[in-house]
Parts: sequence; structure tokens; C-alpha cells
Amino acid sequence: MDTPEPRRRRRVGRVAAWGAGLLLAGVSVVAGFRVADSDGVTPVPQILAFLPWLLVPAGAGLLLAVLARWRVGTVWAVVALGVVAWYVEPYGNTDAPSGPAVAEVRVLTSNVEFGGGTEGLIEAVREERPDLLFVEECDFACSAQLREELPRADYPYRESVEASGAEGSVILAKVPLKSADGVEGTLGMPGAVADVRGHAVRVQLAHPMPPLPRGVGLWQSELRRIQEYAASGGGTPTIIAGDFNATQDHAAFRKVLDEGLRDAA
Repeated sequence: MDTPEPRRRRRVGRVAAWGAGLLLAGVSVVAGFRVADSDGVTPVPQILAFLPWLLVPAGAGLLLAVLARWRVGTVWAVVALGVVAWYVEPYGNTDAPSGPAVAEVRVLTSNVEFGGGTEGLIEAVREERPDLLFVEECDFACSAQLREELPRADYPYRESVEASGAEGSVILAKVPLKSADGVEGTLGMPGAVADVRGHAVRVQLAHPMPPLPRGVGLWQSELRRIQEYAASGGGTPTIIAGDFNATQDHAAFRKVLDEGLRDAA
């Protein structure tokens, strides 16, 4: 005769198995696009930005599968955890460049969010004293404040896209800058060529549109333009800094790195 206790255990086991299956299915879909080197369609690009955090639902799925005594689910969870953990490792070339250094350049970049973080940025600049400063979402007020608070004697060189809201961007430099075409985009992305101790260095501010649910195509096309810029250097040293609105778990960003760049992060 079936007693209440075994029935309760079976019911708990079924609920745990269903919960594990749902969690692991979601993790597996997103991880599958990462394995396939694709950003997919909404909501995959948005979730890929948080890929390391998928260790949490994958771990919860493993616990639920063990609770349910679901062997297939347990193996599934272990595989899902392994795949996500594998991609936590940095992507691309992480080795230091070979040969002696010919110059040292300190770079600082900050998205000041419609100019709201300008004061904090100025404090950081005074403390860190970068040679090159890239500022995204620097509106008219932000641009004026940088002119006022950071003396021209400290940062005599400037390239910018003067605009309101998120469209404004500024590059400030202690080293000489020569004007150059920036990457075309919805938001301002100025570019220049810096003279670093007699060496020409291409510098480009990056700020493509984010992968909004209805704007994934635009996000990919603007990252593709940044990739094309990186590929066009012909061996000239290149620094691309800014807010890429992407992580190493996005295929579109990995293609940028594949053009011979190293991710400073």
C-alpha cells in the first residue's frame, strides 16, 4: 500500500526534476550559442553578457537533479557547469608582447553616463595621470567641465565629438594628436593618431550601440566597423578604448580581438 511519505517523496522528486530541467535547458541554450561562436537573437546576446553568472542556475540545476535522483539530469548539469566554467577563461592572446618596450603609455577610459560621472572621472584622472583619456557619453556640460578642470597644460591635445546626451565623446592626450577619421556610429567615436616618442599610434574611441532587443543588428554592424578599423592598421600600433557594450562572450567582440588586439581587461 502506498503511504503518504513515499507519495510526498515522489512529488518532491518530480518537482525537483522539472526545476532542474528548466534551469539546465535555459543555461544550455545560451551556452550552446557560445560554443557555436554565435550571438544569436534576442534574448541570447543580452544574456551572454552575464555568461559567468550562469554558473549559479547550472549549480542549482545540479543540486535539484541530485535531489530528484535524476542521473541524466546530474550528468547534464555537470556538463553545463563545465562548459560555462571553461568560457570564464580569458579569450585571445594573453601573453605579453615579445621584444623590448619602446614607450610606456597610460590609458584611462570612462563612460560618464550622460555626463553624470564627470566629477568622479576628474578625481581619477588627477590620481592616475593617464597619458590618454577616453570619455564616452560626455555631453556639452561634461566637455566644458573637462576643459575647465583639466588644465590645457596637462592635456594640450584633444579630439572630440561635441554633442548632447550619450552621443558626445572626448579624447584627451598629453602626447601630440593628429586628426584622423573616427569610426562611424550612432554615438560619437572620434579617432586620431598619437605621436608617442616618435612612434605613430592609432587611437580610437569605441562606443557602439548596446544590443537592445530591437537593435541587435545595429550593435553588430557598429562592432563590425570597429573590427574593420582594427584590421586596417597595416601593422601600426593601435589602441581602441571605450565602452564596447560587449564582453568576450560575444562573438562580435571576439572578432575585434581576432584582428591582433589584446584585451586589457
